[in-house]
Amino acid sequence: MSDSPRTRFFSDNTATVCPEILAALAEANTGLAGAYGDDPWTERLDGALGEFFGTEVRAFPIATGTAANALALATLAPPYGAVFAHHQAHIACDECGAPGFFTGGAQLTLLDGQQAKLSAAALSRALEEHPVSVHTVQPAAVSVSQATELGGAYRPAELTALCQVAHAQGLKVHMDGARLANALAFLDCPPADVTWRAGIDVLSFGATKNGAMAAEAVVFFDLALVRDFELRRKRAGHLLSKSRYVSAQLLAYVETGLWRRNAEQANRLARRIGEAAGARLLHPVEANEVFVRLGEAGKEALRSAGFEFYDWGAPASGLARLVASWDQSEQGVQALCASLGELPGT
Repeated sequence: MSDSPRTRFFSDNTATVCPEILAALAEANTGLAGAYGDDPWTERLDGALGEFFGTEVRAFPIATGTAANALALATLAPPYGAVFAHHQAHIACDECGAPGFFTGGAQLTLLDGQQAKLSAAALSRALEEHPVSVHTVQPAAVSVSQATELGGAYRPAELTALCQVAHAQGLKVHMDGARLANALAFLDCPPADVTWRAGIDVLSFGATKNGAMAAEAVVFFDLALVRDFELRRKRAGHLLSKSRYVSAQLLAYVETGLWRRNAEQANRLARRIGEAAGARLLHPVEANEVFVRLGEAGKEALRSAGFEFYDWGAPASGLARLVASWDQSEQGVQALCASLGELPGT
């Protein structure tokens, strides 16, 4: 097979920008507009995302997911605070210490859980096992990923139970929603059910992985937190002067249903890959990520056939992650499925 984007299953970050997003950018790229959020697109963002989530929100366009997560957590946790998260969370493994940097020193307290989920029981146990005194970091926040780093989707009841434990102890809850659209497409529930209605206080709302160019938002359901965030965003250098170009993408993303169409496409292709993987599949496919046990020989066979993907964990483990993007070709997925079926021991 040729070395082409059709054979790449590295990450949805490698996907193209979808035509509707490019059209929205072109439409926004006419005439003068106010800077630093004083433009018609950014001024509409609160209303559009409020309608999407079914409640009043304050939303702030951000260019990267790392900045969205770290700035949101800095609003929730003081320098002496503790943020509870899964040990495989993106904020723990893939953000180069950004949460600690932006919070000024808050500590990540990492927990275990199936399919990279936190549970109410695990959080309750962790809070009980770490009595608070002047000598300890102070429990401040919980951060969950939807979908998780292992492709799992939190059900509304799971999040509600977790948030109840957190709020009972005075902790705020943040959600990393880099793949929120994929989780919503799988769950087929209103966005409210796995965000504010479940108890989420602030959300990092991702669009980049699902067809946008560089468009994220920090969405506050707890409006009392907003002023602190605004100042932190400016101080950190993430108040965009030409925010209309991020806001225009987000508006097109939520107002046209583009988020659902792209997520459903990626999820459907991932399910096909998961079915083809058979007994090699490590976790249920609930979003657009597929985790498989290939072994060294299996990985080499697929790469020799022209498929590109990341190892998962240590290369010697033989584990791999395959990610389907919104623009993945049917032919490429079909070829991958056929190759998976031809691996020895399949």
